[in-house]
Amino acid sequence: MKHNEQESVLVNQAVQGNQEALEAILSSVQDMVYNLSLRMLGLPQDAQDASQEILIRVMTHLSSFRGQSSLSTWVFRIAVNYLKNYKKGMFAKACLSFEEYGADIASGRERDIPDNSGGVDRGLLEQELKLSCTNVMLQCLDPQSRCIYILGTMFRLDSRIAAEILDMTPEAYRQRLSRTRKRMAAFLAEYCGLSKTGMCSCKKRVDYAVATHRIDPAHLSFQEMEPCRMEDIVQRTDAMEHLDGLSQIFAQFPAYRSPQAVRDSVSALIGSRSFQTVLAQEVSE
Repeated sequence: MKHNEQESVLVNQAVQGNQEALEAILSSVQDMVYNLSLRMLGLPQDAQDASQEILIRVMTHLSSFRGQSSLSTWVFRIAVNYLKNYKKGMFAKACLSFEEYGADIASGRERDIPDNSGGVDRGLLEQELKLSCTNVMLQCLDPQSRCIYILGTMFRLDSRIAAEILDMTPEAYRQRLSRTRKRMAAFLAEYCGLSKTGMCSCKKRVDYAVATHRIDPAHLSFQEMEPCRMEDIVQRTDAMEHLDGLSQIFAQFPAYRSPQAVRDSVSALIGSRSFQTVLAQEVSE
């Protein structure tokens, strides 16, 4: 039995009320959903909330899956459509731009800030800032460009698959990805120390980041998450998009397992009477 056929069988079983099949489906996509949400929204808490909502949508729309694409592509499309219009996150309420972000870096405000490490290892704080900053940096892109950049640079999806997810032609996707990469590369080259040419240094900005509440020594969000490889959470074709040197800055960062809170909330919903009622309605329609 082909992979897509196996997925269709599993989906049919889940729609008919098979709880094990439903759990298997959600288990296979929840890390993918969380990592996409994290990159799109920038903050772990916002990503956790959005992931729960997306997984609920996946569960309640399973009967619409026709097997014409892979299950992961179908889930990606649901997640992308949801995240591009997400209005609850912090950065949806306080939009960023490369100009503002660059001006903050160039301001030199980190000078003369006292030690704010609170006794926490400064290497850990530097790593936390590095991971936080790169996620926040993505928020300088508009939602469509951000999504294109994430799918191409972090998930490294083939252009045909990414274009299908975004409902555009592969040619249009590649052109938009190329323009977005150039824009991001220009910012990295001028401002980000990870590019080897940028003026910013995570090490020097740790105390400033703590003072401005960008990182919290008592709660290192990225250090507390369980890392994994992107290859472990999403299936890709062999033909991946070529990455330029600066795009590798984003591609080399870890992916993460979805938080336990997301898994617990989804498991609770699967076993709830209200969800079984929703599935019964889907079957009867």
